[in-house]
Amino acid sequence: MIVVTGRPLAVPESAAAYDQVAIDAERLRSSASGRIEDALSAVAGFQQFRRSDSRSSNPTAQGVTLRALGGNASSRTLVLLDGVPMADPFFGHVPLSALAPERLAQARVTRGGGAGAFGAGAVAGTIELDSAGADDLALLEGEALVDDRGETALSAMLAPRLGSGFVVASARWDHGQGFWTTPKSQRVPASARARYDSWSASLRGVAPLTSETELQARILAFDDHRTLRFAGADSTSSGQDASLRLVGRGAWGFELLGYVQARDYSNVVISATNFRKTLDQRATPSTGWGGKAELRPPVGRTLALRLGSDWRVASGTMYEDAYSTATGLVSARRSAGGRNADLGLYAESDWRLGRITLTGGARIDRWSIGDGFFRDTTRPDSFFAGRNGWAESLRGGALLAIGGGLTLRGSVYSGLRQPTLNELYRPFTVFPVTTRANALLGNERLVGFEGGIDYAPSTAVRLSVTAFDNRVRHAIANVTIGTNLRERRNVDAVRARGLELGAGLRLRTVSFDGSLALTDARVEAAASPALDGKRPAQTPKLAASATLAWAPRGGWRIAATVKPVGAQFEDDLQTDVLPAVTTLDAFVQVPLRSGVSLILRGENLTDRQIVTRNQGGSIDLGVSRTLWAGLRVALPR
Repeated sequence: MIVVTGRPLAVPESAAAYDQVAIDAERLRSSASGRIEDALSAVAGFQQFRRSDSRSSNPTAQGVTLRALGGNASSRTLVLLDGVPMADPFFGHVPLSALAPERLAQARVTRGGGAGAFGAGAVAGTIELDSAGADDLALLEGEALVDDRGETALSAMLAPRLGSGFVVASARWDHGQGFWTTPKSQRVPASARARYDSWSASLRGVAPLTSETELQARILAFDDHRTLRFAGADSTSSGQDASLRLVGRGAWGFELLGYVQARDYSNVVISATNFRKTLDQRATPSTGWGGKAELRPPVGRTLALRLGSDWRVASGTMYEDAYSTATGLVSARRSAGGRNADLGLYAESDWRLGRITLTGGARIDRWSIGDGFFRDTTRPDSFFAGRNGWAESLRGGALLAIGGGLTLRGSVYSGLRQPTLNELYRPFTVFPVTTRANALLGNERLVGFEGGIDYAPSTAVRLSVTAFDNRVRHAIANVTIGTNLRERRNVDAVRARGLELGAGLRLRTVSFDGSLALTDARVEAAASPALDGKRPAQTPKLAASATLAWAPRGGWRIAATVKPVGAQFEDDLQTDVLPAVTTLDAFVQVPLRSGVSLILRGENLTDRQIVTRNQGGSIDLGVSRTLWAGLRVALPR
């Protein structure tokens, strides 16, 4: 008998030694906004650089992090889709609008450093997204919704079985005039709603080669257009990704993966004083490619071993034109770019000794930074010397099953993140503040440890508490060096200490899922007394999520989610505050007839003001109250 799953090799039992949370398909698909960042925020501590979602933020602000280890817009969390790193090769942000929740079977969020496959980049944690297969989907599924502003969200999936394998073809289109991100008191004739128009399409096939080996192939294409604050302030983000993965599930388990990504980005900056175009970042073509090879040899019933290698290459060039606000003519043409690469070797092992499970892993990376340049027609060209080196990462943990569903765990780890091409070579301005690039940036290095208690006396109860202390040495931050002037620099460290609590209860048709993160994060910067000891920009002390749901048989689901987020600061010197806010969301699914359901969604039902940017009193806002209604159709096989 041939069983095709489309999944990777099994998650090791030792993964429980680290602070890991799984989000199933039902929870992924029942968020109020229908967007992946909303679903992932059920894990407290998940955040982007800004509070705005992928309808109303600049794509380059979609850097993903965990545990308040942020401070700039690059991702310190490794995001994988079917094992493939999803971060943009040039900027390091994640194309969230292309990651449709309805295509996923589950998401696993691991807080803390990673040293396994593609571990370089996981200094704040790892988010693993697994695509849904034929066993998870109906033959044909579709959804069509409209909100109270006339915006639409359309999606469809076809998942036929082909012999012993299957194909999943899916598409999604989100379109709307958007909400006002500018407060009414600050609007001017040039102010515009956060208009958005994005689509993505995916084709994934899985086929058996033998009874124990399957081939998985995926193609993803996406295009995203947004308008931010002013008419003409348009940004675009697009990409075409392809990957092949060969999975062997025999005694000698193995996984071979190869991928290629082509991405592009553009952005027009409009002056906040005379509302003319000041900058046209007309193109940023970039390419990422890489892969991994992992082997799991049979070494005994109580011992597990994973040996592997992975490699990643990122290259790209930014092209932009600066415009004179007085004449409206081009005043400078600029380009910048380079090439980063990483080759890693890793080994991880688990050893089961009765009630105790021990795990350990080691990783060594050969990293390189090269071909860096910056050209500006108003000054001589700059070319930067290449660099390379070796870096090691280690992690280890232990699990003790006491009995009665009570488990103790502890782990220590280290990690690595290279600066992105954007951080190294591209300066930028968010009026009136200019941030310089820094081609001399060094790698970030993580050292951390944590301990936790899990209590699951039955499938109906799950409680957990984790205490952690993580320190990212040489953390890259936007450091103020003058009036309205910042520069990307390596500070001594960003240190985050705190508690993470989780709860899951199932009482027949009623469920509760809760998550709370309390974090004390501080910047250590002995060379910058004004910065030393302050909280990193854009990081709250408190973040929480609580969902109460009722899901009787027959396809009904009614859920309400409360998400409190504490106050955070706009900048490194803590001069501008983003106030604390608590939002209330809701999701309702009502079966109408076989395979057809009414879907109702409500975002920010109490219409709280969510401040996402505050620079000297110039404010941007997040989503206002939004009500959605539509139909979901699922035709059985």
